[in-house]
Amino acid sequence: MSVLSTDLRAHLALVTGASGGIGKATCRALATLGCSIAVHYHSSQEVANALVEELRVTSTMGGPTILFNNAGLTLKIGIKSIDEISIEDFEHTWKANCGSAFLLTQLCLPEMEKSGWGRIIFCSSVAGFTGGVIGPHYASSKSALHGLIHWLAGAYSKSGITFNGVAPALIQETTMLPANNEDLAKKIPIGRLGFPEEIAETVMWMVKTGYVTNKVIAVDGGMFVQ
Repeated sequence: MSVLSTDLRAHLALVTGASGGIGKATCRALATLGCSIAVHYHSSQEVANALVEELRVTSTMGGPTILFNNAGLTLKIGIKSIDEISIEDFEHTWKANCGSAFLLTQLCLPEMEKSGWGRIIFCSSVAGFTGGVIGPHYASSKSALHGLIHWLAGAYSKSGITFNGVAPALIQETTMLPANNEDLAKKIPIGRLGFPEEIAETVMWMVKTGYVTNKVIAVDGGMFVQ
């Protein structure tokens, strides 16, 4: 008997922000292991529908046993002063990046507990560790996910459900960074930007490996030393 979960035909994964680069790559990776995919999007209906067609997602299968809280927003970028962010923008960013992930986790956990197996993964950012360059609204909303992961992992440690986070930095082919940028690549120690498939591969490792929980893994080309 393998200790790795490599056959996901019995499982349904809910991937939020599935129309973006990381979301699409993760859906495709999960599908290679037979997983059924619930595709979530906010406004990119055409892209999401194309992905559904590609993966042949035609029906629901009950409660998800895999949840990838991937959706998020930046709202404003390159904030230099805290006065540049209103309380409304701050709260909106937190609701999108942390609040929605909390709510979906709350909704999905009961069915996972019943089955005695589950994987909940949060898409954070290297900004959650370092503060980043976007702004205080974004960095604080992402670091809040880290605290949520740590609490959940402790509270549900014997449930068969694992809780982890992936923290990307400068991933090309995403809505945050739609094109290659040589100047940004120079900020990365290995000298290049990341790809959505590299984030998806990290998510897959967290899905397959039940001995990994309570971790936030930076996938950032060496920007941040944990």
